[in-house]
Amino acid sequence: MDLEAVRTFVAVADAGRFQEAAADLSITQQAVSKRIAALEKDLAVRLFTRTARGARLTVDGQAFLPHARDLLRAEERAADSVRPGRRALRVDVINRRIAPAALLRGFHGAHPETELDVVTLFDADTAIAAVRAGTIDASFRAVALPPQQLPDDIGTARVLDDPLRLLTGPRHELAGAGAVTLAELAGQRIWMPGNAAGTEWTAYYDRLAAEFGLIIDAVGPNFGSDALLESIAGSPTLATFVGEHDRLVWPAHYDLRRIVVHDPTPVYPHSLVWRRDNPHPALAALRAHLDSTRPDAPDDTLWTPT
Repeated sequence: MDLEAVRTFVAVADAGRFQEAAADLSITQQAVSKRIAALEKDLAVRLFTRTARGARLTVDGQAFLPHARDLLRAEERAADSVRPGRRALRVDVINRRIAPAALLRGFHGAHPETELDVVTLFDADTAIAAVRAGTIDASFRAVALPPQQLPDDIGTARVLDDPLRLLTGPRHELAGAGAVTLAELAGQRIWMPGNAAGTEWTAYYDRLAAEFGLIIDAVGPNFGSDALLESIAGSPTLATFVGEHDRLVWPAHYDLRRIVVHDPTPVYPHSLVWRRDNPHPALAALRAHLDSTRPDAPDDTLWTPT
């Protein structure tokens, strides 16, 4: 069905005259008549009766009018779904319980009028490919590659250094410690079953372990954070790393302990990744918001991979 003809039909129905509808649509009255005639031929019904006062809807025209309006609204929604500035900003946050999700919630709190579509992709390669393809507008990632090795059309900016905390159950030998050094963690079993080969977070923890003599144990099926927390709570030997800004929730009887790690404090470097030529205005607003809240340059008390 010709949507321009449908739009012309609605304009005539609203104006009551072909001449006024032509003026509203910035076309000639002859063009209006041709579009209506073509639509009537397509539908095999008469939509208007011409009278001395103008154009009056027939019974069929009255029946068709609400559906015609629905067609035009559907057309507008379809266009808005892909039109920069009208569609939702699509952002990947990997996991909705970790620090980037909190950053995105902070942005939405500052810009409640911005519609967001939050997705969770798996690894950085998939996310960067989605950014380049336009499937998503931005992704929060720990970028393992130096900027000169990224595609030319990809921009990145460091937006948060999230300090790691050691998470233990109440029977762990370090449960009573207010803080531990990385040297004191050498030889400790840090259980992280979610570390999958080839991901940017596994690369980060591999470098951390290599530099400070940690044992990062990724053995075992990954049943998710809830199962991990339950296992940590009941074990005298298991511990794991979590981010200071991760929003994890567990039953009070788990009595889990978040222990500060220092000398130096390992921080997980979250960056925003986007396509440089993406015109979505909400992307510019997101970048500006994150720029205003981003951390200072790392100092000697913090550790990130070189």
